[in-house]
Amino acid sequence: MKFSDVRSALSHARLLGLDRLDAQLLLAAALQQNRAWLISHDDAPLAPALAFRLTEQMMQRAAGMPLAYLLGEQEFHGLLLTVTPDTLVPRPDTETLVDWALELLTHIDGTPSLVDLGTGSGAIALAIKAGCPAARVSAVDLSAAALAVAQGNAQRLKLDVSFQHGDWWQPLAGQRFEIIVSNPPYIAGGDPHLPALKAEPIGALTPGGDGLSDLRQLIEGAPAHLRPGGWLLLEHGYDQAPAVAEALRLRGFAELDMRRDLGGQPRVSAGRWPL
Repeated sequence: MKFSDVRSALSHARLLGLDRLDAQLLLAAALQQNRAWLISHDDAPLAPALAFRLTEQMMQRAAGMPLAYLLGEQEFHGLLLTVTPDTLVPRPDTETLVDWALELLTHIDGTPSLVDLGTGSGAIALAIKAGCPAARVSAVDLSAAALAVAQGNAQRLKLDVSFQHGDWWQPLAGQRFEIIVSNPPYIAGGDPHLPALKAEPIGALTPGGDGLSDLRQLIEGAPAHLRPGGWLLLEHGYDQAPAVAEALRLRGFAELDMRRDLGGQPRVSAGRWPL
């Protein structure tokens, strides 16, 4: 089916099985208009080249490509972030981790230091820096391509975050922090939901196996990089909270706690390194 105006483009999207909101957002971005404009201008013509590009985007979306990749941006904790297929699409549930870190930062005097491990698009680190400008925030990622996206977001948002390239603790030798946060790969290798996420970087989604290997590595290495009384906050799968809590306890963390996400599922666990 070919289309030449807004109305027929939306009809084409419906035939492909696209959600109406997704189709409207694609159209609005292509036309540099808002959704309200689309509703009142459904007879607006579309140039053939634009219609061709929209057809490709609709087909990609119907095949499972995240809308954020097609739009090139995603809102997270009040920030509009650039995202690419080199980064995960930030999820609203991860705001649970950001909110908890910001709560803890309010109880630290002076210039608290925090590091975000596996930063991806920089979503967590940038949201924390925006919420607590006094904090000294660092971020680490193994992917140079993801770090480039994160640095671009920081520059555009004018947020002073230090980015370092490396594998987890490797670039942080000798550095200690009041708070360490991470949303590491934690989906089990055999999880049936993984195929639906095929457009996102697999290495940022799963470490394979039971999904806990990176979480265990972070817990094992954290004490060498925490100041006394410092906190480690980890996002994890809905069914991994008991295993994460046990790993924290065995490593010597105290004051263990857990927070639930927007859907009421266990999502973030934390422990405090003893004073």
